[in-house]
Amino acid sequence: MVASLYFPTLPAAWLIALGIFIIRVISIAMDMLRFLLGLRGKTTIAWVLGFIETVMFVYSMGWVLEDTSNVLNVFAYCAGFATGNTLGMWLERKLAIGFSHITIISKFTDMQLTKALRAEDYAVTEIPAHGKDGDVSMLNMTVRRKDVKHIEALAKSIDPEVFITSEDISPISSGYWGAGTYRN
Repeated sequence: MVASLYFPTLPAAWLIALGIFIIRVISIAMDMLRFLLGLRGKTTIAWVLGFIETVMFVYSMGWVLEDTSNVLNVFAYCAGFATGNTLGMWLERKLAIGFSHITIISKFTDMQLTKALRAEDYAVTEIPAHGKDGDVSMLNMTVRRKDVKHIEALAKSIDPEVFITSEDISPISSGYWGAGTYRN
């Protein structure tokens, strides 16, 4: 016997589907944050988020499995998952938890960029280097992720052609954090 698919018209059915969608968005966003926080060593908050996310998953999945021929609930579940992924990535970028290593390569070899960064209390290691077109300054910094955009804007205001790379890291040993410790 083949179950027929139907699209409910009752307001209650639409409210249930909306509830499934909202719960799924929140639970998947939490799952994304849980995973990323776990990678950064935040195990307690990752555990709490994992527990809450699993409870939400069980209930939302239960509502969908009550009647798998209800296309509205299945669609709400799937749309909630996809939306939750996007929301989770956006939240993670906004929270910017963790640290980044930044490498800045500038044609300015007069320490102008280094001085500007140090004036804002960032720790900078300057290394004289030679690029394809001549001498350059290579600056290395380890900062909190939330400071990366600020540093990028500052560097581009001094040298519009600056080359910047950034990678997420896990610090192992101590060092001078300066502005990165206190900036919001």
